[in-house]
Amino acid sequence: MLVQGKGEAFAQRSSELAGPLRANVSPPLRILAIAPTSFFADYGCHVRILQQTLALQSRGHQVQLLTYPTGRDMARMEISRARGWPGLRGLQIGPHPAKIPLDVSLLAHSLAYTRRSRPDLVYAYLHEGALIGHFVARKLGVPLLFDFQGSLAGELAGHGWLKSGRLAYRLARRVERWIHRRADAILCSSEHAVTALQQEGDARRLSALPDCVDTAFFDPGRLNPASQATLRERLRIPPGREVVAYLGLLGEHQGISHLLRAAAVWPPDAPEVHFLVMGYPRVETYKRMAAQLGVGDRVTFTGKVAYEDAPLYLSLGDVAAAPKVSDSEGQGKLLNYMAMRLPTAAFDTPVSREYLADLGRYAPLGDAAALARALADLLASQNHRAIGEALRRRAEERFSCEALGAELESVLLSVAQRVQEEG
Repeated sequence: MLVQGKGEAFAQRSSELAGPLRANVSPPLRILAIAPTSFFADYGCHVRILQQTLALQSRGHQVQLLTYPTGRDMARMEISRARGWPGLRGLQIGPHPAKIPLDVSLLAHSLAYTRRSRPDLVYAYLHEGALIGHFVARKLGVPLLFDFQGSLAGELAGHGWLKSGRLAYRLARRVERWIHRRADAILCSSEHAVTALQQEGDARRLSALPDCVDTAFFDPGRLNPASQATLRERLRIPPGREVVAYLGLLGEHQGISHLLRAAAVWPPDAPEVHFLVMGYPRVETYKRMAAQLGVGDRVTFTGKVAYEDAPLYLSLGDVAAAPKVSDSEGQGKLLNYMAMRLPTAAFDTPVSREYLADLGRYAPLGDAAALARALADLLASQNHRAIGEALRRRAEERFSCEALGAELESVLLSVAQRVQEEG
């Protein structure tokens, strides 16, 4: 067992964040959350949902989450799952036609739920959730809040389903703008997203609610060195090598191909390294790519890492890589890196700079050689430890989950009050 009482520390911390429940608002809000995804599946979008739910519950509010039939339940969360479809039993990651019948099932499940309980507001995740939430909120006459985590058309393009500028892409953009206008308020995961949506004329209804990190859970100081040594040995990371860590989904929009190319063009004057690539899906695809690039012996793919184990796995890194090429989505993984004191190199996007500020090292978007150089410079820097400490302090001061509940509660209450006054 690599983590003492696997999951126990996380479960205990979740209980601390979610309780004891206290009602700061009388009466507390009844919130219906809709998440068209296989919650919980150990990646960024789901972590945001988890943290927001626990934060709201810590302030006495009732949150009922409606989601897909697949995924794992989490302690202290009320989860109700839509009915499944034959042949659709696995986790649904990213856009796929197979999700359409699941969305239909979730819509039916959400409407049926309203016959048993009447929430004060609907809080929707992802564009499909906002579309479902529109019908539910309109039926009930309650506010709809949309948690915006990136462009729908941009996500489809990033996964290869659409090509930017083509007719289908422009249609997808029109659909997502229509969805935006259905919401009474939109909460964005970055200031960059707020700015982008302001250009569409919806500034009145926008608020920035950045991702957060539980700095008490993602804390390298609480980890057992013996567990770290055991894990490093089990993963067969060669002794004496520095480790470049990546943790997240594996996909082209996440820049995994660029990360592997960075390993292939690693500067000859740089420290000898090993790349630890943690996440899923498409593990075998990227293993083959690493072999074709001649770096199969310098890259370890762990596959899926449970959220409860993420701090231990990240603690093996000396630096972290954030090669994401999408400029419309959040970068929650950066906050985990920061909390774990990992100096980080990223592609130069507005969201990366929003989180890392001048403490990050940046490469031009899509430039694998520049990314390799940035990582190598971090490893060679005499300020390596100081950078990590400064990133940790920035995470604690700017992005801690401790302040999330009050901030989110304030937005929900203001929207609920405004809709009530206008109605």
